[in-house]
Amino acid sequence: MNAGKTAALEQRVIQAAERVLDVKGCVSPIELLTQMQLLAPSHVRMWEKGVHDCLFPHIQCGPKKLRQTFKTFNEWAREHGMVAVEATLRGSARDQSHDLRITEDADPDMETFFRTCYAPADITPRKLEALKKKLNKPPDLVVFMTVRESVTCEECSDEILKGDFLFREKEKSLCLRCADLDHLEFLPSADAAMSRRARKHSPLSAVVVQFNRRRKRYERRGILATSRAIEQAEKECLSDAEQRAAQRERGRVQREREDEKLVGEMTAAIREQFPGCPPREAKQIASHTARRGSGRVGRSAAGRQLHQDAIRLAVVAHIRHEHTRYDELLMSGAAREDARRAVASDIDRVLLAWQGEEDAQ
Repeated sequence: MNAGKTAALEQRVIQAAERVLDVKGCVSPIELLTQMQLLAPSHVRMWEKGVHDCLFPHIQCGPKKLRQTFKTFNEWAREHGMVAVEATLRGSARDQSHDLRITEDADPDMETFFRTCYAPADITPRKLEALKKKLNKPPDLVVFMTVRESVTCEECSDEILKGDFLFREKEKSLCLRCADLDHLEFLPSADAAMSRRARKHSPLSAVVVQFNRRRKRYERRGILATSRAIEQAEKECLSDAEQRAAQRERGRVQREREDEKLVGEMTAAIREQFPGCPPREAKQIASHTARRGSGRVGRSAAGRQLHQDAIRLAVVAHIRHEHTRYDELLMSGAAREDARRAVASDIDRVLLAWQGEEDAQ
């Protein structure tokens, strides 16, 4: 692998690691490879269900690239003082008596590496303990809300209609009766506190998901829990509804203050790095890239820490859309890579002007 490809791969690894860390609060090798699209989520699910004996053969890159990926990831974790937490890898099938295997030959070093999750250096002892408990608790049972017109239960041959529930056991589709889950009631995803408390009180529960064909991903629809647990959860939620509403309001105000502060700091950072950028546009860039839940670079770990590379990426993205023909080219049917190449010189010209370079003209 030449120097240019190695540098590009290193940047891709770091960006993927920071993205996972920002969203989940910790990052593992499996999540890293999934974020980099080197490991398909469908293969991970099949492995968790016990359909695949091991995960390693399904990683979609060669040994040399994989070694460089892991080397960069380890260096990034070490440089940032990340805290290593060992995780138990258990399947989502009912038989969870054995740990899942990563490699075909059960290589101890690689197995240990994949079972290590990394948390931020400044994680509090309380959060670290909660993370350890989360990583080592048995995974949830998953029930699927069908999107096909009908599916046949492979034990009793009953028809499972669209919108009904089915349970997957290895490669078999089962109705809830054959899966011994038909005594549970469905609680839709409307109230997080209600769902959390119902699962706490239910001796057996399952997460209900449905495949979104437009977004091409599974989305949570609710849970299955016992009727007694749901009733208990309802009583508890009614008793402290006002208190929880006040807590939500305080949280909303706090988040708005934090976001306002980040936008102000990011606007100043943009103006410092690009003094020629108009103040109005600097604030516009900061507000756009730092929007909570957007997944943009301003919400990444590097963005919140105002790293120069993250600031530059946000500015370049703004220039691409607001000061070039990039959007027009995409609407005309141009490929994204071709459109980016076509506007590269226009972006460089604006960047030079905003940086105050003498040859900007």
